Amino acid sequence: MATQTRKRNQGATLIYMAKAAVLEPFRAAKAAAAETYLQPRRPTLFRAMRAMPNPAPDSNVMGVGIGEKITKGRHTGILAVKLLVRRKYDRGQISSSELLPAVINGLPTDVEQVGTFRRLEAALAPVPMPNPKARMRPARPGCSVGFRDPNDAFRMAGTFGALVKRGETQFILSNNHVLADENRLPVGSPIFQPGLLDGGQIPTDQIAALSDFVALMPGAPNQVDCAIAEVAKKLASRDILFIGSPTGKEKAKRDMIVHKFGRTTSYTVGRVTSIDTDVSVEYETGVFTFNNQMIIQGINQEPFSDAGDSGSAIVSRDSQRVVGLLFAGSPTHTIANHIDDVLTALNVTLA
Repeated sequence: MATQTRKRNQGATLIYMAKAAVLEPFRAAKAAAAETYLQPRRPTLFRAMRAMPNPAPDSNVMGVGIGEKITKGRHTGILAVKLLVRRKYDRGQISSSELLPAVINGLPTDVEQVGTFRRLEAALAPVPMPNPKARMRPARPGCSVGFRDPNDAFRMAGTFGALVKRGETQFILSNNHVLADENRLPVGSPIFQPGLLDGGQIPTDQIAALSDFVALMPGAPNQVDCAIAEVAKKLASRDILFIGSPTGKEKAKRDMIVHKFGRTTSYTVGRVTSIDTDVSVEYETGVFTFNNQMIIQGINQEPFSDAGDSGSAIVSRDSQRVVGLLFAGSPTHTIANHIDDVLTALNVTLA
């Protein structure tokens, strides 16, 4: 998606000077853009959203955030309102009515191609050691978990993100769509390790029971995609595969280097490129809008996540503290909830 050009970018701010007070006008500009381009959409079946992208902003814009302006692959050091699009068009390919603005509220914009954000559903893929699809007792964060479809129409698997607790009771933490099937399962539904897609057996491999989830809301902004399942203490560990025990939690920061271990792509390293992005994400039951999300991109142009990694804990590589909960993405960008929002919504703490 091309942008309208001006001779000078007014309101440009160097990213290393972007203190809290300086960020406020960018947040206001981001909110204005999100209101324009990310209006809640009527729930639509997943298959119906697979149409080819078109340059109309209400169809092409997938997210709005705050990050560094990148020009012809070069980091400029300038803070900008980021307009994330399915496809970035050349100026000659689109009409003037389809141009995105070069400036919002006097602040520069940057258009970035991200593809289509979709929840990361289960998929088969080779995984290096340690094998997250193996049966583990105790189960460890990073391994395969999942629910049973009541009609046995399909088998699925996602990722056990972290061990959390409420009082003395311990729970597996993952996404709503990994443990509660996008609001459709009742509390008490069995959770298996490994997930049934990865060879889990219904008679022997139930490890937990769905306890609570934050409902995904159509037609309104969401903050989190999360759920918990109660697990006996001896059946789960807090040690993330390959990474080890988290040392607590902290807030994510732009340019923070993070890592995760997931059911599909195993161990990967990435960089946080935004901590304040609003996105539209395709689910089986519709398209949902999420506000103030974290965006991560893999290091050295390697993908940070893939289908089946949903539920993985995002951990600061420097401090070993949890910063987010992975739930969606595209081939180039990963989306995560902020961990404080997740823990607060579920009224739990890290175990």
